[in-house]
Amino acid sequence: MKRLVLASLALFALLGLHGQERQLSATFNSSIFYLPEANQPYLETYLSVDAWSCRFVPVGGGYQATIDALLVVRDGAEAIYAKRYTLNSPVVSDSNATDFNFLDVQRFSLPSGMYKVELTLRDTNSGSEGETAVQTVHIDFAPKQPSMSSIQFMAAARETTTPNMLSRGGYDMEPYCSDFIPEAMGQLNFYYEIYNIDKEGQGTIGGALSSGGKDKGIVTYAYIEDAATGQRMGDASVVRRSESAPLIAHYSTLNIEDLPSGNYNLRVEVRDHKNDLLLYTRKPFFRANSQPRQTAAATGDVSLSFAAKLNDEEQLRNYLDALYPIATDEERATADELNKRNNLAEKQAFLYYFWMRRDEQQAEALWEDYRERVDYVDHNFAYPRTPGHRTDRGRVYLKYGQPDFIRDEKNFVGALHLGSGNRRMEAGTGHVYYLPYQLWRYNKLDNDDNNRVFLFWDELRSGYYKLLVSNARGETWDPLWERRLSQQQLEEYVVGEVGEQFNRGY
Repeated sequence: MKRLVLASLALFALLGLHGQERQLSATFNSSIFYLPEANQPYLETYLSVDAWSCRFVPVGGGYQATIDALLVVRDGAEAIYAKRYTLNSPVVSDSNATDFNFLDVQRFSLPSGMYKVELTLRDTNSGSEGETAVQTVHIDFAPKQPSMSSIQFMAAARETTTPNMLSRGGYDMEPYCSDFIPEAMGQLNFYYEIYNIDKEGQGTIGGALSSGGKDKGIVTYAYIEDAATGQRMGDASVVRRSESAPLIAHYSTLNIEDLPSGNYNLRVEVRDHKNDLLLYTRKPFFRANSQPRQTAAATGDVSLSFAAKLNDEEQLRNYLDALYPIATDEERATADELNKRNNLAEKQAFLYYFWMRRDEQQAEALWEDYRERVDYVDHNFAYPRTPGHRTDRGRVYLKYGQPDFIRDEKNFVGALHLGSGNRRMEAGTGHVYYLPYQLWRYNKLDNDDNNRVFLFWDELRSGYYKLLVSNARGETWDPLWERRLSQQQLEEYVVGEVGEQFNRGY
């Protein structure tokens, strides 16, 4: 079995293939912790790189892969932290012996706030372009107020012999960097911290933890709940009693051998001596377990669902991949992990719970509508070695639906406009020859304004259209897009005839 060295919280997968070449495959996420005595929050980032996806080159008596990493933290548009570093794989004696992952951990302080964490990776030996993952992180710790860290899944824990970045409380804890828990994992290892539990009542919620200065401590409960219903799953739980302290750390394990496939939360509650709830936190995960010893009645019978009708695993693998435009980062990474494995039941369960989480009553109808979109884009937008749902037009169609208007131009010729400034100038002599393009207009998008336009171009006249520009929120914008489409015939910031089409939406 392939050994995974991975980690926790929201994750990002940099996965895929360019033609027949391997593309760098990695998983990135982070956890938030706090130093109560210094009133200092800090962020830990975890990066797991799939060695198989890297290019190994001769080094000394063996072979090694080298990754260039750039980690940037942004507060709005301002970069407040940046670090560029080199990550080397272990040296192997055989360049084909790459069935492992190698891990990197970074730790740095950040004040409370909302940030974007960007990680760009590049395989320095392959010559390929870098891949970037972006994660939003919310840090919110108040001085002397009870709080909790992130829950961190762990692959293993060993007694510390030499302190290092993985050391905590006398143990080296190896992060598990995925929200996908495969069938082979019979237990869930996790770590979390509780802060500012003061026996004197200072910094507690309403002073509920103590009476007359006598320490009555706290009790923590960890258990698994169904993500959709909140219903507790089985009797498995971990109960820990602790004396009050500025920092309380817990490493625990839950048996999940009988937990069937589905979407769950690991929930941790902090209660006082009266059993009043003080704090709680959750960590979502997807469990794949096709043959649990107990039934899956509590989470729904997948065998009787619409997902069970999909018995072609290769087709189901394609449908899971096509969820990418509408899936969360966690769901994308889980689908990528499932598609590496040959297990039909796991894929059926994931598809079922994916749509149940969105609408339990309309799950099948939502799926059938989306399936029609997938079949349409795979039939109409596919390109050699690229399925339609992985093209830009396919992504936009799957995410936003069928456009209200399409303009398709193969050899459009406009009048040449001369001058400068962001305005239409009087026509001069000659013409502007535009590369092939398609203009898609949506009259209204959810959570956006009216008249949203996407313009795709066939840069190489090969029939492969890429998104050049859009005025939709969160999409690509380039102020010089028309100059590129016109092959530099227009002056900068001059609006030509296609620019006018874009502005009016037809």
